[in-house]
Amino acid sequence: MPKIAVSSEGPGLEDRLDPRFGRAAGFVIVDTDTGSREYLDNDGAQVLAQGAGIQAAESMARAGVSTLLTGYVGPKAFQALQAVGVQVIQDLAGLTVGQAVERFQKGGLAPAAAANRQAGSGSGTPGGR
Repeated sequence: MPKIAVSSEGPGLEDRLDPRFGRAAGFVIVDTDTGSREYLDNDGAQVLAQGAGIQAAESMARAGVSTLLTGYVGPKAFQALQAVGVQVIQDLAGLTVGQAVERFQKGGLAPAAAANRQAGSGSGTPGGR
């Protein structure tokens, strides 16, 4: 069952893609075979001083996710995602969850080879800008 996760500001396909991975509000998980979806709340990461990305990567593994669609991923979270076999597609900020899923299903989105955010930048933009 190929499942994709989209970092999201809310539970629906019409909600905005949350550009932050580790501190995203949550994740919409879509089964690409059946079209079913569920929402995984990420509230626990909001209170962590550090390690939110690693915790979120572990949540992706537990949920059986094979691909993550998001905006920005830091180096530790990227490494954790790679370690659990989750392919990362990043730089998708500005889309809705549904738009990100549609782009993924149409193909042409390349998996990332490295993180696109510096460690500790926290603002959800590259280099903390």
